[in-house]
Amino acid sequence: MSTTIEWKVQLFKLNYDEQEYAAVLDTLKSGWITMGPKTVEFENAYERELGENTRCIAVSSGTAALHIAMIACGIRAGDEVIVPSLTFIADLNVVTICGGIPVLADIKSYDDWAIDPADIESKITEKTKAVMVVHYAGFACDMDAIVDICRRHKLKLIEDCAHANGGTYRRQKLGTFGDISAWSFFTNKNLSVGEGGMIATRDEEIYQRCKNLRSHGMTVATLDRMKGRAANYDVFEPGLNYRIDEMRAALGLVQLSKLPEANASRARLVAYYYSHLDNLEGIRIPFHNYDRGEPTYHIMPILLPKEVDRAKLMELMKKDGIQTSIHYPAIQSFRAYKDLVNPTPKSQYVSEHELTLPLYPTMSIEEVDLVCDSLSSHLRLCYTS
Repeated sequence: MSTTIEWKVQLFKLNYDEQEYAAVLDTLKSGWITMGPKTVEFENAYERELGENTRCIAVSSGTAALHIAMIACGIRAGDEVIVPSLTFIADLNVVTICGGIPVLADIKSYDDWAIDPADIESKITEKTKAVMVVHYAGFACDMDAIVDICRRHKLKLIEDCAHANGGTYRRQKLGTFGDISAWSFFTNKNLSVGEGGMIATRDEEIYQRCKNLRSHGMTVATLDRMKGRAANYDVFEPGLNYRIDEMRAALGLVQLSKLPEANASRARLVAYYYSHLDNLEGIRIPFHNYDRGEPTYHIMPILLPKEVDRAKLMELMKKDGIQTSIHYPAIQSFRAYKDLVNPTPKSQYVSEHELTLPLYPTMSIEEVDLVCDSLSSHLRLCYTS
C-alpha cells in the first residue's frame, strides 16, 4: 500500500492566494470559459511586459508554443535544428515531430551551463535551418554572440523561455532577441497557471501565421462567431487546437502582476543558499558569478562532486522530508534519442551529477536552513571512494 510523503520542504509550492481563486470564480460566473476576452487581456499584458513592439499569442502549453514556432519557422523533413543539450525533452520532440533533425550543442563550462555559441557555430551545416536556445534556470545565454551567428548564417532563432519569465539580458527582456520565443506557464514555472504557454514575436507575418495555427487555421475566433461579429470563416492552412482557456488566462493575469516580487523573493533565497553552500566542500554552483543580466532564479541547481552517489543522497534527504530533483537527465540516455543525437560531454557530466534543491517564492529562510542542513549532514556519507 502506497503512502503519501509528508514533505518538510517541497521542491516547489504555488504562489497562490485569494486573488487567483477570485479570478477563476469571476471567469466562471461570466459564462464564457473558452478562449475569449480574458485571453486577449492576458496577451496584451504580456506584450507590455516584453515591450519592443512584441506581439503575443496565448496557447495551451509551452510545448504547444514550441511546436507552432517550429511550423512558423518553416522547419520541415530533413532540416537540422541546433538545440541545447541540457534541456527538457520537449525541445527535441517538437523538432522531431516536424520531421527535423535535432543537433545538440554543449554547454559552455561546468560553471556556465548556457549553450555554447562556439559549439553552435561548429555544428552548422548546409542543412541547418534554425537555432534554439534555452535560458537554463533563468540565466540568459550569450545572446550577442548567438544573434550574430544566426544573422551571419541566415538561421532562424527560437528562444525557449520556459525558465525566463521576467528575465533580462543586458537590460533587454529575454524572449525579444530571436525570430520567435516560446514561454511555459506550467505549474512549477515562475508564472504558473497549471498548463499554458505564450508565443512572442516582433515579426508580423510570423504573428499572423501563429495566430491561425493556434486554432485549426481558422481566420475567425469562436467568440467572434458567438457574438455575431462573423457568420463564417476561412481556413488558410491546416492548424491545431492549441487554444488556452479563460480560467488559465485569468490566472496568468494575476501571476503576471505578482512576478516582479516573486522573482525578487527567489533572488533573496538564492543569495541565502549561496551563503550556506559556498562553505560546503566540493559543491559547485553554476552561474555564481553571472553578469549577463537579471536572472529569474527558476530553479536552484548545484553540481555534486563526481564521487558522490547522487541517488543515495536524494534518498537520505527524502527521509529528512526534503524533496529534490534532477534538471535534466542526459538526452543521450533516452531510448527515443540515444542513437539519434551526438555526444555533448560537458552537459552529459552535469546530467550525471546535478541536483536541484527546493526553491519557490514563499519559501522561508528556515526552510532553506533545513535543506542545507540535510545536504551537508548526508553529503559526506555518500562518497563512493
